[in-house]
Amino acid sequence: MIDSNFLKTAPSLVKAEYSVPFAKIDSSFRTKCGYLIVPENRSKTTSKMVKLPFIVLESKNPFKKKDPLLFTSGGPGNSSLSWIFNAARGDLIKDRDLIAFEQRGTRYAWPYLRVFDLDNAIRESYRKNLNKDSMVLVGVKKYRRTLEMKGIDLAGYTTDETVLDIHDLLKMLKIDSVNLYGGSYSGGLMTAVLQKDPSRIRSLVLDSPLPMFAAIDEDEPMNFNQSLTTLFKYVEQDSTDKQSYRNLKERFFEYFNGIARKTFYLRYLEKGTTDSVNIAYTKNELLAEIMNAMSDNQRRNDVAFIITDMINGNHKPYVKSYLDALFRKYQAPDGMRISVYCADQATYHSQDVIKQLYNIYPYLTRYRINDVIKDMCDCWPTPPVTPSTKQPYYSLKPVLMADGEMDPNCSPLYIQRLQHYMPHAQSFLFLKKGHGVGGSTWNVMMREFLNNPYKKVQVSNPDVVVY
Repeated sequence: MIDSNFLKTAPSLVKAEYSVPFAKIDSSFRTKCGYLIVPENRSKTTSKMVKLPFIVLESKNPFKKKDPLLFTSGGPGNSSLSWIFNAARGDLIKDRDLIAFEQRGTRYAWPYLRVFDLDNAIRESYRKNLNKDSMVLVGVKKYRRTLEMKGIDLAGYTTDETVLDIHDLLKMLKIDSVNLYGGSYSGGLMTAVLQKDPSRIRSLVLDSPLPMFAAIDEDEPMNFNQSLTTLFKYVEQDSTDKQSYRNLKERFFEYFNGIARKTFYLRYLEKGTTDSVNIAYTKNELLAEIMNAMSDNQRRNDVAFIITDMINGNHKPYVKSYLDALFRKYQAPDGMRISVYCADQATYHSQDVIKQLYNIYPYLTRYRINDVIKDMCDCWPTPPVTPSTKQPYYSLKPVLMADGEMDPNCSPLYIQRLQHYMPHAQSFLFLKKGHGVGGSTWNVMMREFLNNPYKKVQVSNPDVVVY
């Protein structure tokens, strides 16, 4: 049964006291916790309401700025609220209030679009060596049915609705000037918020953003390829083991193009079972492990060794690592991620362009970095995001942007393309870093920018360059 309070149509706020872990913010800070209550689907007058949590962390500075910083996470589908813990220990809170806002459909929102039908189908495809694409479709159809049986209207889980959620939150909190902070998907989301109502937005801070106008399935395989090319350049320049790593770029392409259509087998014992099974794998699982290491700032220095080991035929530790994670964790995309990717991306992709890329780089054929594929979207009833939201637009608002030069997901070229439309943007490249620059240098840059967004940000770190 749906509570009658969730059959209203106008947005509202409800105060809340969050339980662990969010109650553990330093007690010396004042916080405002609550739920934004908005329609699940604004296009329907009979829509039920959804509850979206937020936390306002109040600065102790009696002379604090009147424009808070609002953060929401990327993914799409990641939770946002935990950001507030690190923020409470940092310097940004010294100047202004900070707000963490949980997007609809994500972990602490109601409803949370997460069930495990797709995870189970993917696991079964490995256990029985079934066609993985077919089993993904089996799983996503069950996923949809399960959510719909809970009374969830999947048509309401789009970027367009989240944009309106953020504007409703600002109105309900009576905020007339705000700075927006987002990374990856939410970097693009924040530009969509600016596009909708620029009057409230003072500035944007974007970390490794995915622009709304980018077609990620057309780009991401090449983004991955380019990040590897940058890595190979550093290996060639800096490696002290010239014998092991000589011509690694050429050897990588020769090997992975050569196994592009091959199938291998590994004897694997799933935890909690007594009988091992012969599991089929391809270069896709190997590439996934390379991608995982490329995305991890702590493991990126190991990628050259990992690739060399694979080329020498030692697949087992990497495939085992992949399977261990597959069977130990629930890794399939949640419903919000599926909804947003289907709405924002699948409708606007060209399969012909993707095939052209595969013709140039055979090793990338059918290797899907994104875990939401177009065939899934044919089974998922989320309408496309409005065409205007996908279009680039010009703005004179100040923007701070950064990306890692070895970002395998969102190419640094994205911040260059965004700067074309935002002439008051400042863009920086973090050398030898990947997706999500973060860290102390970035936080210092953010604070300087937020306090004077039209002034040129000064950086003393030699590994951060103007882009």
